[in-house]
Amino acid sequence: MSRAFVNEDNAAAQADQPVERSVSEQTNYVTTEGFAQLQTRVADLQGEQALLQTRGDDGDKQRLVDVQRDLRYFTQRLQSAQVVVLADSTRKVQIGSWVTFADEHDQQQRVQLVGEDQADVSQGLINWASPLGRALLGAGPGDEVVWQRPVGDVAIEVISIAAH
Repeated sequence: MSRAFVNEDNAAAQADQPVERSVSEQTNYVTTEGFAQLQTRVADLQGEQALLQTRGDDGDKQRLVDVQRDLRYFTQRLQSAQVVVLADSTRKVQIGSWVTFADEHDQQQRVQLVGEDQADVSQGLINWASPLGRALLGAGPGDEVVWQRPVGDVAIEVISIAAH
């Protein structure tokens, strides 16, 4: 058999395999809520995988491959998770803190610093290692910090910190 045919067969087989999800190199700090979300996600994926496997040839093979990829990713994230226990400090921003800050135009915003997998900007949940998270981490009420953004740096002032 020609070597070209073997390579084409391998390429076709690899095309069915999804690209693995990239795992961040940052420390996987999570809040207790984020840890629970990871546990739920793994359990849901395990259930979906079992259901797809019981269907055999009638099942959606591509969906099974996708579920298995996601299960590998979220299992790894769950195993590497380091749960951050919040102190009830309102003196300095830490992972899990709710922070109200104001920009130079006195526009206020409230965010919570969370782990990477829990981050959801639409809910005000910001990755602690994002530019905004890094700017706020360790700051206290009244502190002015610089939020380094791609479109330009912005000075922001921490107004208040809440543990919940």
